[in-house]
Amino acid sequence: MTQVARYGHMLKVRIDRVRMRVLARYRVDGSVLNDTVEARMLGAETTLEVESPDPPERVARVISNAERGCFVMQALQKPVPVTTTALVNGQPLSRAGA
Repeated sequence: MTQVARYGHMLKVRIDRVRMRVLARYRVDGSVLNDTVEARMLGAETTLEVESPDPPERVARVISNAERGCFVMQALQKPVPVTTTALVNGQPLSRAGA
């Protein structure tokens, strides 16, 4: 929603109200006791509601830019490598299989 306001301002499109609903579906399999827990995201659905006095074509341009400029949406659509480090009491934790 921040991106809609940001790109609306850049494109000089008046955005009066923005509302977004996100439905995310997840699944967790495995066992904590056996160290086999594996979570995964099955999908996400978004519904964006925008109120604006400007023509729908101009609002559509704002929305397109906002989606392409959203780091979270882009990371979900085009996964990137993730590097993790864990520290325990300030010291790196070595984890087998991680």
